[in-house]
Amino acid sequence: MALTMKQLGRPAVATRAARRSTVRVQAAQANRPSWFPGTKFPDHLDGTLVGDFGFDPLSLGKDPEKLKWYQQAELQNGRWAMLGAAGILVPDLLHSIGAGGPAAQVPWFEAGKYEYFAPPSTLFAIMMFLFAWVEIRRLQDIRKPGSANQDPIFPNNKLPEGEVGYPGGIFDPLGYSKGDMATLKVKEIKNARLAMLGFAGFVAQYATTGKTPLQNLADHLADPWGTTVL
Repeated sequence: MALTMKQLGRPAVATRAARRSTVRVQAAQANRPSWFPGTKFPDHLDGTLVGDFGFDPLSLGKDPEKLKWYQQAELQNGRWAMLGAAGILVPDLLHSIGAGGPAAQVPWFEAGKYEYFAPPSTLFAIMMFLFAWVEIRRLQDIRKPGSANQDPIFPNNKLPEGEVGYPGGIFDPLGYSKGDMATLKVKEIKNARLAMLGFAGFVAQYATTGKTPLQNLADHLADPWGTTVL
């Protein structure tokens, strides 16, 4: 009889635990920051993705497989945008102070005119080959996580098991992976999104004014009303 009562009590315990878990999840959902306060979160965005603020007005991420791809696409494009924004602003800054050598004298929208050590067509072909190699390996890792960890040429080089999109292990000169990775991931995706918007702004500025970002900033600071508002 005692065994029977004990067995009967297990479902009740499990039910209470499930309710407590549901309450905790609902509380976490209630405290989630939203891209627009008061907006209902889409059902397919439950807050588990890095930088998930419920923004998907076109419902592009309803398909779980596509959502995984979009996550990796945003991460990679954001990283390239951060590098691109730095590659635009740093030479622009060096040019403004008379430093940086010949390369800094060429604005970003005329980078193709700079004379490198090899013809632009040759450099472009090499770049596309390297891009294709890296992107194919990355696609393999997305489709089958861990399958691209082993270096096919140098077998002694192997990445540790980890999350797709965050390989770690080999390149971490500042030891960031030993810190709060969850916070760092959110910071990275926020800066990545800002860089993508920033680059779009650089392109729009050039199309409108024909100037570099820092030249536009200097014009704005010198005469905000005349250059920007009016």
